[in-house]
Amino acid sequence: MSEAVLRGSGMTSLRTRKRMVERLVARGIRDERVLDLMARMPRHLFVEEALASRAYEDLALPIGFGQTISQPYMVARMTEALLQNGPLERVLEVGTGSGFQTALLASLVPQVYSVERIAPLLEQARRRLTRMRIANVRFHHSDGHWGWPEHAPFDAILVAAAPNEIPESLLMQLRIEGALVIPVGSGVNQRLMRYTRTPFGFADETLETVHFVPLQEGVG
Repeated sequence: MSEAVLRGSGMTSLRTRKRMVERLVARGIRDERVLDLMARMPRHLFVEEALASRAYEDLALPIGFGQTISQPYMVARMTEALLQNGPLERVLEVGTGSGFQTALLASLVPQVYSVERIAPLLEQARRRLTRMRIANVRFHHSDGHWGWPEHAPFDAILVAAAPNEIPESLLMQLRIEGALVIPVGSGVNQRLMRYTRTPFGFADETLETVHFVPLQEGVG
């Protein structure tokens, strides 16, 4: 990826990204690693060209197939929550989507495993990350409810869509002290949760109210 592309121009420039990061700080994001990555990651490359001028607004944007790329604040919030328990080696992402969150995780964690149920989205994300020379991600076309048990246990799991109830299979794929960050619920009743696995069970924490697309079953 050339430096010129990473810098962008006009509505995708470094100045535009700096304003986005200032908004993230104003909303409470404090992890410098996350803020630095959000400033450098070219979000405009993960949306349709017609929407590139809006890539650094704090908005969720459509990416096709009824899915969205999450708003920058929510991506930063979930990433920060994932990192809160300490250094990570192996992370599972459920819901590859555009690949933006995947690219952020791959810049922070040595091994990223990403599951997506919609095959065309998965292939688009794979091509994007290949062009960006990101090579520490393994992709899997599968139902996200199942996780990826062959590569468990994970230090952390991030889920980018909301189930009505927590899939037990995901909880069981965490190592002890591992964290699951996931939106839960439907409609206006969704909450962003963090579950930490302990030797005695799971500790849960509500982070805030959110609005995500549903975590659907099956593959497409």
